[in-house]
Amino acid sequence: MSGTPIIGIIGGSGLYEIDGLTNTRWERVQSPFGPTSDEFLFGELDGLQLVFLPRHGRGHKIPPSELNFRANIDALKRAGVTEIISLSACGSFKEELDPGTFVIADQFIDRTFARVKSFFGTGMVAHVGFGHPVCSRLGDALEAGAKVLDIKTQRGGTYLAMEGPQFSTLAESKLYKSWDCDVIGMTNMPEAKLAREAEMCYATVAMVTDFDCWHPDHDHVTVDAIIKVLLGNADNARSLVKEVVPKLSGRTELCSDGCHTALENALITAPEARDPDVCAKLDAVAGRVL
Repeated sequence: MSGTPIIGIIGGSGLYEIDGLTNTRWERVQSPFGPTSDEFLFGELDGLQLVFLPRHGRGHKIPPSELNFRANIDALKRAGVTEIISLSACGSFKEELDPGTFVIADQFIDRTFARVKSFFGTGMVAHVGFGHPVCSRLGDALEAGAKVLDIKTQRGGTYLAMEGPQFSTLAESKLYKSWDCDVIGMTNMPEAKLAREAEMCYATVAMVTDFDCWHPDHDHVTVDAIIKVLLGNADNARSLVKEVVPKLSGRTELCSDGCHTALENALITAPEARDPDVCAKLDAVAGRVL
């Protein structure tokens, strides 16, 4: 991983329509954890390799709870990806984070309950550190890129991941707001946890589309207004990727945050007690330490 970075982009179906993206091809990457959301789009931007994953599949076919997060992250690792930029829509808990704002979240609260959240389990146990769940180096690059583009952005903030697919009740929304959460979404967990287990840098850009239902004007927002924000966010997301990716090409060492060595002291199961079949599935995710 100390060589030239390969950047993975996880986001909406239209995110890969970037000016200057060359040598593109769609290709299915197989994973022992099952099928990915879609084929991956491989391409080059300013000489740097990119791999795009439409998180919900092209056409948005898969709901959040049914995403195969393990297959998606495992296959990105097999495709050579070393750092992931995740972009996703979210609701806002704060008046100042109005629709169109980008939040480069640095903390998560995981309220999901119907998802497999680890590559590890019976036969091969591991516990990775997750106190600081995103890569600050990627966050720095995203923040700098957003400033160049004059995109309204907040650096830092707490993303509450809910199960969905329904949105919050008013009581839930008020509770999460009382916890001082910044935004709410359905897709960044366990995505970020799995990226850490796979020893990949991960940063997220939460793109505000609306105020959650705590806001007194929430019920008066029209579909047209939300679509307008979504389209604007997508344009800004493409511009941000195009601005940031070339700045990531200079890394020659492992990530100083420790993202690329997260499993160094995480494996718990004694070598003689490890299940060979489980370990075989972990060849991409944990092959470095196994």
